[in-house]
Amino acid sequence: MHTRRRRALFVAASALYAFGLWWMTLRPEPYGAEAAGVLQRVLAILAGWTGTAWVSFDVIEFAANVVMFVPLGLLVRAWGGRFRHAVLGGFVLSLAIETVQLLFLSSRVADVRDVVSNTAGAALGVGVAALIARALRPHSERIAGAIESS
Repeated sequence: MHTRRRRALFVAASALYAFGLWWMTLRPEPYGAEAAGVLQRVLAILAGWTGTAWVSFDVIEFAANVVMFVPLGLLVRAWGGRFRHAVLGGFVLSLAIETVQLLFLSSRVADVRDVVSNTAGAALGVGVAALIARALRPHSERIAGAIESS
């Protein structure tokens, strides 16, 4: 893919992700009554089964916060960043979101667990991106890299 097209794709993906992140974190209400009803029904079903009774709202929220920041790690890697950039970016961005929620959105709950889960998601995303990049590298390059590192 040409560099200009790749850059345009990265810009579009980054803008789409930024909008989605805003939509999920900085609106006055996190979700509507219909979504809350669906979530409550799913939690009730999970609570009724022995193997999934441990799945609570807190578990789903933590996992959702991890998943929400995985794209950030992928984008950091796509832009040429490293693991530490994704972790620091996830931490700073999450801290900023939680601070805005605390100071300006009384209907939202700022929580340090969100900072932890979001940062973990960004780290997971950059790790997945590194694994994808390694898998897509030609076999001869992987062998040469393995020989050089030994």
